[in-house]
Amino acid sequence: MTDAADTPTEAETPPSARNAAVEETIEIVKTVVYALLIALFLRVFLFQPFTIPSASMEPNLLKGDYIIVSKFSYGYSRHSAPFSPALFEGRVFGSEPRRGDIIVFKLPSDNRTDYIKRLVGLPGDRIQVKGGVLFINEKPVPRVSEGPGDPGVCWSGAQVERFREINPEGRAYKTYDCGPRGDLDDTPVFLVPAGHYFFMGDNRDNSADSRADVGFVPAENLVGKAQIILLSWNGEASLFKPWTWVLDARPSRFFNILK
Repeated sequence: MTDAADTPTEAETPPSARNAAVEETIEIVKTVVYALLIALFLRVFLFQPFTIPSASMEPNLLKGDYIIVSKFSYGYSRHSAPFSPALFEGRVFGSEPRRGDIIVFKLPSDNRTDYIKRLVGLPGDRIQVKGGVLFINEKPVPRVSEGPGDPGVCWSGAQVERFREINPEGRAYKTYDCGPRGDLDDTPVFLVPAGHYFFMGDNRDNSADSRADVGFVPAENLVGKAQIILLSWNGEASLFKPWTWVLDARPSRFFNILK
């Protein structure tokens, strides 16, 4: 049995041992701080991950896709930083987005909510939808039917049709259409103001976009360009059920480059 008098007290702990413990603690804190600073730098200036929460960009983006957005593609604004602090106005090191880009932006009505849509209208463009067909500057955007899409897409119960749309710059992408009588299939002409952009979802009859709720999006609100689907899970996957990370994964969508 050890006598209490033989147990070292804090005062009896050698100074070298106490100093070593303090130094180790400081090193751990420094490592954590450095890691957080590096992560913040990457998030603000280079890349940011997002999870797709809705079906508005089907068939190109599905709910549960985990995508990577490049923050440097269009330069930087206050929305590049977390919580959109009012550091400055406008954009720095800015470059113009291309029509057809899939872009994450802040919803103009609150400057907080992240939306992801496809850019269809540039400043000065006249945008209209007639009978479900997109018109840019009075010219219809060509599209070719590729047959029926995935079942259950149309809230009305109609069979969704998949189209291959080709914009004026020659960029091709897929869209969904539930028929020519949707609420947003016939719109007035929208004249895109200077310094603003017009966005639409690829799932044309199931998207809150510039045709109604979103309106014109200021250049300052652009967050970045969607580049790649890194990972993907279906709706049954859960963070708290580790087995679903494998069982509900969609490997065919991993590392898909976005067009």
